[in-house]
Amino acid sequence: MTGPLVPFREFVLKVHSRCDLACDHCYVYEHADQSWSTRPRTISDEAISWTARRLAEHATTHALPSVTVILHGGEPLLAGPARLRRVCEELGSALNGIAELDLRIHTNGVQLSPRYLDLFDEFNVRVGISLDGDRAANDRHRRFANGRSSHPMVMRAVELLREERYRHLDLGLLCTVDIHNDPVAVHDALAGLEPPLVDFLLPHATWDDPPPRPDGSPTAYADWLLTVFDRWTEQGRPMPVRMFASVLSSLNGGPSLTESLGLAPTDLVVIETDGQLEQVDSLKSAYEGAAATGFDVFRNTFDEVAAHPGVRARQLGLAGVSETCRRCPVVRSCGGGLYTHRYRSDSGPGFDNPSVYCADLAALIRGIEERTAAATESPAVRAPDALLAAHQDLTRTLLAVLHDTLDGRGGALWDDAWRLAATVEADPPGAEALDTVLAHPYTRTWLAGALEDVRAGRDLTGPAAERLGATVAAAAVRAGLDLPVPVAYRDGSLYLPTLGTVLLGGPGERGTAVVRAAADGFLVRRQGAAPGTELRIAHEDPEGPHWRPVRVLRRAPAPGLLLDDLDPFRDCFDVPVADRLEAERAEAWADRIAAAWTLLTEAVPDQAAEAARTLTTVTPLAGGGAEPGRHGHGALGVGAPADAKELALGLLSGFRRAKLRALGEVTDLYALDGTWEHRTPWGSEHVTFSRLLAETFERAGLGLYDPRFLTGVPEALDKIENAAEVTVDGKQLISAVRKEISGTRSAAEKNRGRIFPSSGRQTNVLASDQKVTFE
Repeated sequence: MTGPLVPFREFVLKVHSRCDLACDHCYVYEHADQSWSTRPRTISDEAISWTARRLAEHATTHALPSVTVILHGGEPLLAGPARLRRVCEELGSALNGIAELDLRIHTNGVQLSPRYLDLFDEFNVRVGISLDGDRAANDRHRRFANGRSSHPMVMRAVELLREERYRHLDLGLLCTVDIHNDPVAVHDALAGLEPPLVDFLLPHATWDDPPPRPDGSPTAYADWLLTVFDRWTEQGRPMPVRMFASVLSSLNGGPSLTESLGLAPTDLVVIETDGQLEQVDSLKSAYEGAAATGFDVFRNTFDEVAAHPGVRARQLGLAGVSETCRRCPVVRSCGGGLYTHRYRSDSGPGFDNPSVYCADLAALIRGIEERTAAATESPAVRAPDALLAAHQDLTRTLLAVLHDTLDGRGGALWDDAWRLAATVEADPPGAEALDTVLAHPYTRTWLAGALEDVRAGRDLTGPAAERLGATVAAAAVRAGLDLPVPVAYRDGSLYLPTLGTVLLGGPGERGTAVVRAAADGFLVRRQGAAPGTELRIAHEDPEGPHWRPVRVLRRAPAPGLLLDDLDPFRDCFDVPVADRLEAERAEAWADRIAAAWTLLTEAVPDQAAEAARTLTTVTPLAGGGAEPGRHGHGALGVGAPADAKELALGLLSGFRRAKLRALGEVTDLYALDGTWEHRTPWGSEHVTFSRLLAETFERAGLGLYDPRFLTGVPEALDKIENAAEVTVDGKQLISAVRKEISGTRSAAEKNRGRIFPSSGRQTNVLASDQKVTFE
């Protein structure tokens, strides 16, 4: 077994090995492993003390902030209040000052009374109760040995927990699925009790002892659970359901929320009443001794158990499931099912199989995905305006997080700027102008770098500390607000994002100036300078000795794009940025981009229109083609354009890559990147999922211009759509790409050879891409 040892964070402590009910579906008493009959009824003082000692040792070794201990059985309440108090006291004392102790108890509820609940209140022990639904459902299995119903006593326990004084201890209800029960009646009975959580559990079964299927349906359990899901949705999802929440989470790229689903490594160990350390309890359904490790709390540490081959096998994630499961597109959500349910005695390693509930799990996950795709998918994938709005929200969130993280350490200029930003925000034209400046792509470059520095313990200095003031000043100027804003300048230059650079002095000169909007532009006066010495800059002023404007490229049919060769945070591309362009070169840029945009408008009008709505800025690079940078949505770095045809393809390529990066920042398009490698249909190379997605998305867009790029795209779309890594948002994106290229081959054929008469150029346009995230 390879990989780092995974410490335990959840401990099941058996405090009593017998039960007061005779449930005929119980894995402890009714299944293969009957070791319960040889164990002490009640856990001993010695076993309690050693368990507490081992817990403290494990938490210290791994610096665990908290550990969860579940008091279990048999029926744990049979241990009695005195024994349970001893357990709570010893565990709490041992972990005091080391880790937080999360104590829980799982009970059938028959013995629960105020005497127990007062004890649990004292030690903050939360209570989960097993209840299979209404009386008819619960009595199908959960009866006393003489056949008497347990339902009234369980209901009494549930009602006790619902009392105001005990409600904070209510952990929720555990319901074992029986497809003979009416799923709607079961749901309504549980929902009517207003539990904080419901956990539906598939009955433990293996390939040797499969679950009952009265009608022979391979998806009977999925059908039952989907009926519950539909009722749960229809009723407005009245309580959280762990199984459904886990599937919804994993479909959207998040983690699984239960051991029975998903690929998260197991971090649970069981301590029996005799101090024996065992693997997860459900393994008792497989065969005699399946859960045994040979270790105990008296002689062995929890690290020794964590290194046990059986435990390690359940910590391997994707590598720990069968080959069949690894090829399955829903494996990220189902995780191969519960480890116990994979057991088959006549196959190689007994657990190297799909789950005996394989068909059910696949049908359940696909059924939930079909029912929720529209509600869970991100509108940013289909709507460019929604993508822009999501990025604006992200930028504002990053700014707020940076301010909170600074916690007053930003300095006087930062504090002044933050206060003045609120004034600008309160004015409707000011709020709109502030949004415009914040939407400038290099605002994101600034925020991401500044936040990284502050989180690393580095002070915010230089341009990073001064940018907020410049941003607020630029917004006030744009809105025409009569608001004096102090802004720092360095090397004699004061840069206002989206507007330009004011030249106040020479190299090495630094200080603070006050920027104030005027009727036709703005005024800039060095702090402390005499009245009348301010510089007056008009909006339409050309470049001069005191002013370098951010130029705007205005050549139809191209949109008005900022040619930003001034922003100090623009150097965020793989190729170095170029210096300030001379006026003649800037005019040449405008002409070439207009010529390239003419080609794009004629050949791919939809993409050209979307690019015109989302691209705001181009920055000259020292070389190379067109590429997105490590910044917000809306900017491309472009090397000196040789001709319109080359530039058109470069702009289209850069736009597609920039859009995918932008989507990756505000949606979950995939998960588990790099777990598998996929062969690209246009070559023999095996690449990660993120690169396959990026190249496919780019080729689909380019293929509408030149059909040669469409080669292999349909096959790649199929591969992505069926990959285990793809999420709901990813599938939505693929659907949008399919729609984009549907029926366009004839249009693309008309464009054959318009860009490059030879095919040699294609591979130079395409580049690998990676998902960009900000931590």
